[in-house]
Amino acid sequence: MRAALRAWRIARVVLRYRLDALLDGTPAERWLRLGRPFVPRASADIASQPRGMRLRLALQELGPIFVKFGQILSTRRDLLPPDIAEELAMLQDQVAPFDGQAAQAIVEQALGRPVEAAFAAFDTRPLASASIAQVHAARLHDGREVVVKVLRPGIERQIDADIALLRSLAAVVDRAHPRADRIRPQAVVAEIETTLAAELDLQREGANASVMRRFWKDSPDMYVPEVIWSHTAQRALTMERVHGIPSDDIAALDAAGIDRSVLAAKGVRVFYTQVFRDNFFHADAHAGNIWVDSDPARRHDPRFIALDFGIVGQLSSRDQYYLAENFMAIFQQDYRRIAELHVEAGWMPATVRIEELEAAARAVCEPYFTRPLSEVSLAEVLAKLFRTAQRYELTLQPQLILLQKTLLNIEGVGRQLDPQLDIWAVARPVLEKILRERYSPRRLLREFRQRAPELMTRAPEMPRLLHSWLEQQVQGRHQSGIHSPDLGEIVHTLRVMQRRSVAAILGVGLLLVAAVLYALEAGGPRLAGVPLSAWIAGIGGLWAVLAALPRR
Repeated sequence: MRAALRAWRIARVVLRYRLDALLDGTPAERWLRLGRPFVPRASADIASQPRGMRLRLALQELGPIFVKFGQILSTRRDLLPPDIAEELAMLQDQVAPFDGQAAQAIVEQALGRPVEAAFAAFDTRPLASASIAQVHAARLHDGREVVVKVLRPGIERQIDADIALLRSLAAVVDRAHPRADRIRPQAVVAEIETTLAAELDLQREGANASVMRRFWKDSPDMYVPEVIWSHTAQRALTMERVHGIPSDDIAALDAAGIDRSVLAAKGVRVFYTQVFRDNFFHADAHAGNIWVDSDPARRHDPRFIALDFGIVGQLSSRDQYYLAENFMAIFQQDYRRIAELHVEAGWMPATVRIEELEAAARAVCEPYFTRPLSEVSLAEVLAKLFRTAQRYELTLQPQLILLQKTLLNIEGVGRQLDPQLDIWAVARPVLEKILRERYSPRRLLREFRQRAPELMTRAPEMPRLLHSWLEQQVQGRHQSGIHSPDLGEIVHTLRVMQRRSVAAILGVGLLLVAAVLYALEAGGPRLAGVPLSAWIAGIGGLWAVLAALPRR
C-alpha cells in the first residue's frame, strides 16, 4: 500500500511539472493521461520553463533520494540530451538537517561506545546536511579537531523502497520504449543502486580517502584529510577537520591573496595525474567538495583540499591507455588516429568504416581549432566525440562517462578561477610526462620482475601450448575452389593474421624467458647489470611483438 501511495505521489509530481511529455510513446503515457484531471494544471511559471529545469524542480520536490538519483544520472551524458544533463548537474544536496541527538545515537551505536568515551566534545549542531548524511564537528581526547559524517536515520529503507519503484519503471521502459536497447534503463538503475550502496558504507568512503591521501602525501598541490580509523564504522566516518575556502568563492580567494591562475593550472594537473598516474580520481569534484587551503603562507603556492570521497573512479588498463592516446590524438589533430583508437579500444564495432568515423571526428573537432586554445574545452570536445560516435553504436563503460563528467567539472572550476586558462597547454606536457614514465622500459622491467614468480610457474607450459596451437592451425587449414576477389582478400588477411599470431606468441614467449633470466640473475656476461642472455631474449621478443603489430 505504501509503495502504491509513493507511486501515486510521483505520478502527481510528474504531471504537475508536465514531464509526461518525456514519456511519450510508452505505456505510462496512457495511465498518466488518465490522471491529468485529478492534478492541478501547471502554473504559468512552470509551464514556461525548459524541460530540464522542470525535471530538476520535480526531483527536488520528490525529496533527497531523488535529488541523489538526479545527480548520479547527470553523469550519464551518453544517455541524456545535453540540456537535461546540464540542469541535473546543478542539483544540490540542500536538505534540512535531522535532529542532532539522533545523530549522536547513531554514532554511539556505530562505534559501540558512548559519545563521551569516544570524543572529548561532540557538537549536536550539524556543520552541513545532505541527502545521505550530515556532518558534525567534534574533538578527540588528544585535542585533535575532527568532523564526523553520520548517515541519516532510516535512509537504507527509504533508498530500498525508491530503488524498487525505479526498477519497476525501468522494466516498463525496457519493454515499451523504442530506444530501450540504447538507454538500457535497468542497467542505469543498477548503476544508481551500486553508487548509492557505496555511499551508504562510510567505511568504504574512508578507505577511498585513505588511498588518495597516500597518493598525495606531502604534495604541494593537494591535501587529503586523515581518516581516524579508531572512530570510523559503516554508519559513522571520522576525519581530520580542515579549514579552507570553497573553490568557487572568488571574492574570498581574492581577499586571501590567493594566486588564482597558479591554482587553476594546478587543478588541471591534479586531475590528469589522478587519472593517468594513480588511476584513482575524485569523481564528485564540484566546488563544494574542492576547497582551497586558506593558510596565508600558501598564497603564492596554493593547494587544493579534497573532501567527500563517496564516489571515486578507476579505469581498466585498456581504457586508460586508449583514453590517453585519444587525448594525444586530439592534441595533434590526428582524426584518423582518433577513429582507429575508438575501434581498437572496442568502443566501436569492427564493422564501422574508419574513413566515415574519421570524417565525423573531423567535423566535430575542426570548428574548435579555429578558436584560441584557451577558449577550447577538452571535456566539451570529448563529449561531442562520444555523442557523435553514438550514431555508430558506441559502447562505453560507465567509468568513462563518469570521467567525462569529472573532467567537465574540473574545467569549470579551472575556468572560474582563471578565465584565461589554457587547459590544453597545461594538460599536454603533464600527459606526455606521465605516459613516458608509465610505459618506459624501466617500468616495464620492474613490472616483469614483480610478476616473475607467476611467469616462472607458467613458462614451462609455453612450449607445449605453442606446439598445440600450431598443430591445430595446421589441421584446420583448408583449400577453397572459389576464386572470388573478396574471398582471396579474406584468405590473404587470414594468412597475415596467422603469421602475426605466431610472431606474437613467439615474442611473448621470448619476453617471458627474458624476464625469468633477469629475475633469476642468470650467469654469463652482463650489460648494464642485466644478463646478456636476458638482453638477447628480450630484444628478440620485442622484435617479434613489433612484427606482430598491425600496420597502418
